[in-house]
Order: sequence, then C-alpha cells, then structure tokens
Amino acid sequence: MQLHCLGTAGYHPSETRHTSSYFLPESGVALDAGTGMFRLPERIQTSTLDILLSHAHLDHVVGLTFLLGILYQRPVDVVRVWGEEEKLSAVRTHLTSQYLFPVELPVQWCPIDDLSEIELDDCRVTWRQQNHPGGSVAYRIDWHDGKSLVYATDSTGDHDEATLNWMGGVDVLLHECNFHDSQKEWAIKTGHCYLQKVSEIAESVQPKQLLLTHINPVDELTLPADDERFAMPVSIVADHDEITF
Repeated sequence: MQLHCLGTAGYHPSETRHTSSYFLPESGVALDAGTGMFRLPERIQTSTLDILLSHAHLDHVVGLTFLLGILYQRPVDVVRVWGEEEKLSAVRTHLTSQYLFPVELPVQWCPIDDLSEIELDDCRVTWRQQNHPGGSVAYRIDWHDGKSLVYATDSTGDHDEATLNWMGGVDVLLHECNFHDSQKEWAIKTGHCYLQKVSEIAESVQPKQLLLTHINPVDELTLPADDERFAMPVSIVADHDEITF
C-alpha cells in the first residue's frame, strides 16, 4: 500500500508545502482536499474517487474547487465526498457560492453522521470526533489485506482510552504536529498538537510507523536528533513523499 503526500502544511501553503491532502492510489481514497489536490490527476488509478474530509476549514477543502481540472485531466466514474453533514453543508453553501465558485461540483455529497462505517471496494473506514474549533474527525482505514492507517489532523490530541484503543495496532499513524513543545499554549489555544502530546499518543498506540503532518508553514517543526520519546520510526512528511507500508 502506498500513501502519497500531496500537501503537508496547515493554514496556508509555503514555498515547499501545499496544504493538507493525501492520496492512497490503490484504493482511490483522498484524505482531505487542501491546495495539494492539484497534484492528484497523474496518481489516479481507479474508476472512483472517495474524498474523506476531516473538517471544513479552508486549508482542508479549497482543493475541492480544483476537481473540474482534475477530472478533465483524469476522468473517473464517481466522486464521493464524505464528512459530517454540517461541514458538507457549509462547503456547499459557501465554497461553491455563486460569488466564490459559481459551478456545481460533479460529486456525490455523503454525510457520515448516521453511519457506523463506510465499506469501500478494498477497505473499511471508521471515524471518531476530535477536539478542534468547529469540530473535526479522525479516520481509520482497515484494508482487507490487513493493512491499516489512522489519519488524525486538526486536533488537540485525544488521549482517552476509547480513542487510543480505536487507534491501536495500526501500520501507520498520520498525526498532525503543528507546533513545537515551546509553543504548547498556542497549540491548545488553536486546537492543535505539539510534539510532546503526539509522543504520548504514539507511546499508547504503538503504530508501526508515525508520520507527522500539518506542519506550520511559518515555523516548521524539527525533530531533535537525540529524541528518545518515540519507540517506532517517526518522520516529518514532506510534499511528494510516497510512503510504502
């Protein structure tokens, strides 16, 4: 299984990073739709495209307006956009307002609120609420071949037993880490994570691999060379990374 990092920044793009968007080409699943979505066409391998939205903040949804160009370059049969009903409604009302983007997007809008899971061709998707201004959700994908991934972005870092159990045993934990430890107050204030908080989550969850994302474009995260808080391989993802797991 491969994870393609199309955009790895939070808030706004930088010279080297676009905002949050990740793609699993073998399944046709995109995680969020930030400015990195423009890199999608050459990577599409399936006849369907499923986009899982963590929430509706602009750095995670603006790439939906790129879909007209994406589908012109690489047509697919069906595009489904999944997310909480209120967030999908906000996107449809505001992002595709005639004053901002006056074209109906060729997608199916699929609320997850009344669903316990999503069954796709080769995987099952579940989710949990997260603490973030306006709310967000984390997604877990379990493939039929036994592989698994959790995508948890825009969160203060939920550390309750139920969430940790839900995250447990994954091959990849793709978790946001927007702030340095010295910026803990800013992380809490804005509903984001800092490195120590992520290390505590990883210690409890024990993923096979930890990937740090939603990197602050103003003050990029770095990993101390002698950091012993992580028992598993950990790295800060970059745009264009292709991770095999």
